Amino acid sequence: MSLKTRKVIIIGAGHVGSHAGYALASQGIVDEIVYIDTDVKKAEAQALDIYDSTLYLQRHVSVKAGDYSDAADADLLIVAAGPLPDMSKGQTRMDTLKQTITIIKEVVKEIKKSGFNGIIVSISNPADVVAHYIQHELDYPPRRIISTSTTLDSARLRRAVSDAVNIDQKSVYAYALGEHGESQMVPWSTVTIAGKPIYELISERPEKYGKLDLPAIAAEGKAGGWHILGGKGSTEFGIGAAIAEVSRAILGDEKKILPVSVLLNGEYGQQDIYASVPAVLGINGVEEIIELHLMKEEKSQFDASCKTMKENYELALSL
Repeated sequence: MSLKTRKVIIIGAGHVGSHAGYALASQGIVDEIVYIDTDVKKAEAQALDIYDSTLYLQRHVSVKAGDYSDAADADLLIVAAGPLPDMSKGQTRMDTLKQTITIIKEVVKEIKKSGFNGIIVSISNPADVVAHYIQHELDYPPRRIISTSTTLDSARLRRAVSDAVNIDQKSVYAYALGEHGESQMVPWSTVTIAGKPIYELISERPEKYGKLDLPAIAAEGKAGGWHILGGKGSTEFGIGAAIAEVSRAILGDEKKILPVSVLLNGEYGQQDIYASVPAVLGINGVEEIIELHLMKEEKSQFDASCKTMKENYELALSL
């Protein structure tokens, strides 16, 4: 009898990759983490730093730096390589596309040679376009490669709603959909507080909920990452928690619904495009796409977001 450990490869040992690894270790989601980075010394240092912390964590976790040969028997591969947008130049996530694809091309070559056949979760930006590009270049089963995409944006949205109504964010259910970026949208018709649609609350209790500025709340959710990036130069803890949530759902076969970017082929009226929508996550990756009934204006906003991503995906293929 042999016991299988849960092994994760993290490509990229920068701010995002390091915090993703620590979240996985501290929450006891994995047994082994291997960092791969072109900056080998940095990968070794990040791995050692996290490994030192594991003495005081609840579970044993092995953390080391390695290479792509370590991916052959891994369960999960997290792509966290690529630059952060330069706010001083007014860059958006999509503006880093050319730089990121240059890096991702090399990553794809190495994944192909490694023999890896587990689940791929990409958190490199622009998140949706990069996930689609990797899937295309690897010719990988689309339900087995996703991006965290608006998993984090949805958390920021729920926090913004929570602040506006003074109700704990865990009692708020809301999704940001489409792009992890400027064109994302909020289907307010599906937002609930304690299971009650927000539009019903607005109608029934106008003295409290009728004062809500929904576009401003959506904008605050979308701007959350920029507030953090502008203040300290990188986002770390939020994306670390988001990747841990997605990884737990997959490795634990939880059948949990999270908003992740997945290839749409007919769902939401879209074809051959990665976009963030609610999906059931389990040991096989995306096991089901949940298709929300969007109002006409919401559907137009979602379509516009998909159009932006399709155009940039086509650009990525030409680079």
